[in-house]
Amino acid sequence: MAFTRQNYWLKTNALVGAPKMSSIVERNALGEVPRAERKPWPNIAMIWAGAMICVPALMIGGVMISGLPVWQAIIAGTLGYATVVTYMAFQGMVGADLGRPTVAVASSAFGDKGSRLIISFVLGVAIMGWFGVQTSIAGSAFSEIMKHWLGVEIAVPLSTALWGVVMLTTAILGYRALAYLNYIAVPALLVLAIYGTYIAVYEYGLTALVDLQPNKPISLLTGIGIAVGTFAVGGVIAGDYTRYAVDRKGAILSCVFGVLPLGILLLIAGALMSAVAGSSDMTKVISNLGYPGIGLTTLILATWTTNAVNAYSAGLALTKLFRLNDRRRALATGVAGIIGTVLAIAGIIDHFIPFLLILTMGICPIAGVMIADYWIVGKGKRENWTAVEGLNYAGVVSWAIGFAVAYFLTIGIAPVNAIVSSMIAFCILKIWLKRRLQRRPPTNI
Repeated sequence: MAFTRQNYWLKTNALVGAPKMSSIVERNALGEVPRAERKPWPNIAMIWAGAMICVPALMIGGVMISGLPVWQAIIAGTLGYATVVTYMAFQGMVGADLGRPTVAVASSAFGDKGSRLIISFVLGVAIMGWFGVQTSIAGSAFSEIMKHWLGVEIAVPLSTALWGVVMLTTAILGYRALAYLNYIAVPALLVLAIYGTYIAVYEYGLTALVDLQPNKPISLLTGIGIAVGTFAVGGVIAGDYTRYAVDRKGAILSCVFGVLPLGILLLIAGALMSAVAGSSDMTKVISNLGYPGIGLTTLILATWTTNAVNAYSAGLALTKLFRLNDRRRALATGVAGIIGTVLAIAGIIDHFIPFLLILTMGICPIAGVMIADYWIVGKGKRENWTAVEGLNYAGVVSWAIGFAVAYFLTIGIAPVNAIVSSMIAFCILKIWLKRRLQRRPPTNI
């Protein structure tokens, strides 16, 4: 998301001293980012940090602590995020090599039609779901603020719709104001998480927290899968942002330092805070910390900054899905945000865990196929990447195999199973298809 002239640097444009632009709406949706518009890796890491500083990152800690002891919850979360960052780095390096977003890069592994009809659809739905989750949190928090501060009762659905419109507007137009908002939201949520952790340890006792037994036990492997689901989409769409990286090293560093430290910190904080409050609903948890107004306002700011990224990437997916030109990217973003808001009002947050598990099964095989296509079949060379017209059946079938393995295989770690099985399937199918073509008489295809 470079922000020079007609392109903006998503969420960090104000941080990099970009010149004034002739248009605040990004036009370079699917095309290659010129080298002159590439940015240092800390700028990209800031985008991921802004995405990680969100309420679901705290909520996942509460989910973990309800099924695992504290130390196992931390281990599961750490391994889950490490899994995401691993395939995220490979996806990110491809983005840096090609300068193109995920839905465009996928046209090699899945074919242009496959990328458009399948991958763009899957990613678009997943990201719109996340937009709905975040908007639900913001709506609930704002309703609580108005009730406690002003004594005004605002129905949660109405509050949710209002914040859906606000967040969507900033995603469509640009991020000058939102870039500055990150200066407030990111450190504020960090302070809130640290303060909440302190209160939890002070009032409950570290020993008691460590010895706390879960109400609904889950396996460590299931916990890892849930953690992966939290940022599974981010791992796959890494190229949407690392396409602005200078080189592969920058792409890797932005992923590692933008995701891991904050992800683990917020998971621990969310786990301890939820353990004390007896709930993974962050609106209720924060309301009990002693400064509900400040805390809930922080939640809104954090969801706002993260939802900007959600709406942007969902817009890219829909742009590809419906074959829109770059100038229609803003329209696609608007549609994505409206759908996400409707999902929020309909209560998607009440199905948070099933949503995460489905994400793991559907999203991770996409990464597996794309990694196999570029790094194994294409030997990691830019010149070997070529967009394929129509459907690349090897990619589509491999994705389906990865999804099925993740869904039906009851042993191992679901996201790892999905990635590995889809990679193996793609390589086998490519070898089989190559041998089959070699047996045929020469043609003009």
